[in-house]
Amino acid sequence: MAGTLYVCPTPIGNLEDITFRVINTLKDVDMIAAEDTRHTLKLLNHFDIHKPMTSYHEHNKIEKAEKLVEKLLDGVNIAIVTDAGTPAISDPGEELVRQAVAAGITVTSLPGACACITALTMSALPTRRFAFEAFLPADRKERRQVIARLKTEIRTTVIYEAPHHLLKTLKELYAELGNRQLTLCREITKKHEECIYTDIEGAISLYENEPPRGEYVLVLGGCDEEKLLSDSREEFLAMSVNEHMRIYTDKGVDRKEAMKLVAKDRGVSKRDIYNELLKD
Repeated sequence: MAGTLYVCPTPIGNLEDITFRVINTLKDVDMIAAEDTRHTLKLLNHFDIHKPMTSYHEHNKIEKAEKLVEKLLDGVNIAIVTDAGTPAISDPGEELVRQAVAAGITVTSLPGACACITALTMSALPTRRFAFEAFLPADRKERRQVIARLKTEIRTTVIYEAPHHLLKTLKELYAELGNRQLTLCREITKKHEECIYTDIEGAISLYENEPPRGEYVLVLGGCDEEKLLSDSREEFLAMSVNEHMRIYTDKGVDRKEAMKLVAKDRGVSKRDIYNELLKD
């Protein structure tokens, strides 16, 4: 009988945030796959947990996941932990989960600490729908593309950032998006936890005068949906109805459906579009 892969969240700063279920699972499994075994050993010692560990991280995730799946197929129960937070969320654990599921292994994820959700819940920004970007790409071109897409993002967006990159990131966001509501969550769950309720402009002003300290989660307000619709409508109205129709028909949309979409884009009735097309 195959083993089970347990996705086990660990504290993001406060050891009291670990759950009883995670502690018991770590005690019961046969092996623990850890991002940094030295770091995890401190956690295990604190809770008097003595289990064999193996290193599983970004630089060995493909090959090591294959070996761990073999063990799981042999009946070994394995827990995966990251240095802080929930494995597989912007984390190499994603690859192990993918390979385990592909091999028919049972995967179960235990609830627990996650910086993204913790920051979101105290951001005072809309939380019904949100986007999670984690750390922005290091590659300059890819980074510009990701930030450019945020220009039309109406959902609240969560971004992770290190202190030495924070000011640069804030300036990049401001250059592309203009000013937006922003909550900066610093050192979440730790002694010096702080939430700064401001906007991008205010955050830049703050950190131009004092150096950022600690790890940050940026919770960024979405763009103004009404302004976005208004700007889009202005673009559509600047073109002819026939040009507008071609946007959809060139994508394979049938003419009847294209008329409906064009009418919606322009804020008019389908009959108005039909009449305009008759004139051409």
